[in-house]
Amino acid sequence: MFKLPNQKYSKITKGRFFNSKEEAAPGTPLFRKDLDKGIQGEANDDGSIFLSNSIEPGSKEEEEILTHEMKHLTDMKLGRLKYTDDDITWDGEKHVRSQGYILYNGEWVLEGSKEFPWEKH
Repeated sequence: MFKLPNQKYSKITKGRFFNSKEEAAPGTPLFRKDLDKGIQGEANDDGSIFLSNSIEPGSKEEEEILTHEMKHLTDMKLGRLKYTDDDITWDGEKHVRSQGYILYNGEWVLEGSKEFPWEKH
């Protein structure tokens, strides 16, 4: 998930995607929609990406966010990353998540932090 620092938690979307007029890449449906404050993009376990309506199509910002979310999709397909509303599993290690924070190395860290190995790309 690409988000600005110190922003609220956003629920994970589950289920299959519907037809989208846009693709982030071939076979990767892209949906532009209103996301929670501070959330700019979300990679979903169904292989789709949500992009905030506030992001200008074709902008450098859009390119950066889509690249970031595509990395998450790749990590999910490779089995490195899996997440639910209650936890994130990275390389087989489960981390509890709650109210926009993830328990990591004994500390509650804000989701989207570059401190997490799955966010370093």
